[in-house]
Amino acid sequence: MKCKPVIPREQANRDVDEAIAYYLSAATEAATLGFIGALEQAYAHIGRHPATGSPRYAHELSLPSLRAWPLARYPYLVFYVERTDHIDVWRVLHGLRDIPAWMQDPD
Repeated sequence: MKCKPVIPREQANRDVDEAIAYYLSAATEAATLGFIGALEQAYAHIGRHPATGSPRYAHELSLPSLRAWPLARYPYLVFYVERTDHIDVWRVLHGLRDIPAWMQDPD
């Protein structure tokens, strides 16, 4: 099976940086490294199997191709859209946030 490259947007990278900063300040180094590993696993999975993500938020946000994939053992969701030649990661958000509000484009 062909694996598509996973390309996070700038905002997704900021989300990841914020999550790592949180784990560094509030948890152990092992938890921080675990988060990074879970994120890498999630990116690898959606690169190989993009259609397996949940379309739960697609209708609510009027983004029919939007999918979400959860991180293993961490309460974060990777929001992405499959493109012809890559996976476009929009956000990496904590699952308890108001997802529709956080997904709005700040511009």
